[in-house]
Amino acid sequence: MSKTALILIDWQKGFDDPEYWGNRNNPDAEANGEKLLAHWRANGWPVFHAKHNSTEPQSRLHPDHPGNAFKPGFAPKDDEPVYGKNVNSALIGTDLEADLRAKGISKLVLCGITTDHCVNTTTRMAANLGFDATIAADACATFDRSLPDGRVFPAQMVHDVALASLNGEFAAVKTVAEIIAD
Repeated sequence: MSKTALILIDWQKGFDDPEYWGNRNNPDAEANGEKLLAHWRANGWPVFHAKHNSTEPQSRLHPDHPGNAFKPGFAPKDDEPVYGKNVNSALIGTDLEADLRAKGISKLVLCGITTDHCVNTTTRMAANLGFDATIAADACATFDRSLPDGRVFPAQMVHDVALASLNGEFAAVKTVAEIIAD
């Protein structure tokens, strides 16, 4: 596992505002993500953080908003790089890919918020770039989504469909317990 990196995506306080984001699934995502992070750190394996820096001033993830800060339990340690991004993928407009390759890392475990946006996009791009990706399904979460015609799709359904669309083609989808047991 020494050449497997943990990629933590957008574990930011701004996602804790239900009035802004709406209904969220998986209230255990943070606890599961922290468990995975603790396991990685205990083994001395590489950890990388992606942080969404929205360009929209009203966003809870804008750098001037307190919500841009990392959630408790996910603050990077000194040797853990942080990649600020203003698009969905942590691999666009950052040095993440180059840094992973420079360290000889070819396998990734990814988790974070939101399953169907930044986690999904980063995972798809990682697979397209030749990385072997695994998603920690129970260490991800998302929100209800809607269409212009008024239909609303519950967060759990959105989460499950996003994972199903990644599974097998772009990534292995596993639980934190399965990843730790590997």
